[in-house]
Amino acid sequence: MPMQRRALLAAGLLAPALPAAAQGGWAPDRPVTLVVPFLAGGSTDIAGRVVADRMGPRLGPAGRVIVENRAGAGGAIGSEWVRQRPADGATILLGSASSHGTNPAALPSQTPYDPVADFTPIAMLGGGPLVVVVPQASPFRTVAELVAGIRARPGALSWATSGVGGVGHLTGEYLKISVGGLEAEHVPYRGGSAVMEALAKGEVAYSFEVLASTAPHLRDRLSRGLAVTSRERHPLFPEIPTLAETVAPGFEVTTWNVLLGPRGLPAPVLAALSAAAGGALAEPAVRDKLAAAGVDPAPPSTPEETRAFLVAELAKFRDIVRRAGLRLGG
Repeated sequence: MPMQRRALLAAGLLAPALPAAAQGGWAPDRPVTLVVPFLAGGSTDIAGRVVADRMGPRLGPAGRVIVENRAGAGGAIGSEWVRQRPADGATILLGSASSHGTNPAALPSQTPYDPVADFTPIAMLGGGPLVVVVPQASPFRTVAELVAGIRARPGALSWATSGVGGVGHLTGEYLKISVGGLEAEHVPYRGGSAVMEALAKGEVAYSFEVLASTAPHLRDRLSRGLAVTSRERHPLFPEIPTLAETVAPGFEVTTWNVLLGPRGLPAPVLAALSAAAGGALAEPAVRDKLAAAGVDPAPPSTPEETRAFLVAELAKFRDIVRRAGLRLGG
């Protein structure tokens, strides 16, 4: 996609796509179910509901997209359920960096599907960086100081993530690979809120956690952000540097969400769903709501771009697992 068009789409300055019916394409005769493979109330769930609300009217007179939560196993339960649905457009999935990236890479025996071959990519929704976070009372004021502190006391410090094999875990392992000489105890928790609570209490020395979970704690000065994992600084916290500009040149890991269907969606169905998603994401109000939920909205994308993105991200996470020598799930 030309950069100028991507910029215009990102700013919401191009006209939104016409409803599928107006384009002469497929239109559903009943509500489309968007499965969110996580619990209700989190940033992924909120993002799914925001986009679903605006996709529906773009799918024709009967267009409506309803959200159904099927949580568990890092997104694998809901993803596997969608994989088994008919490829008729009635059921789609909001895949994530865990369900279609880190878990298949780190825990293949616990992932009953191929994250690319078993699904039809529809559109990218958005994403965002993780944050290297320390307790507010931490003696480490910069990420360079944190790295030096870990090296000075091998194995003495602990770091928290939202779960084994998740994006926070693999990001932490990636930093170890990138800078070398880091030995610290990994402590997995059940979700981002538990991680941030542990940090606030000083139970762990640092964490890699998604921006949506860390932002309230950073604003309330319950924890302190030392670096973000994106290639550029984040506009919400421009004072926090990137890992790439500090201790790990070229470092980049982000969380993300993509819309997917079961394998083999017919071309007219795929085109209509992709157009509806793209039109929704071009709306300034939708982009504002996503940003408020801690999700950086993606420019509307084609199914081909979405597939290429999935393939590249999966390869990146598999490479991290290989280089780190992780043996987590077969």
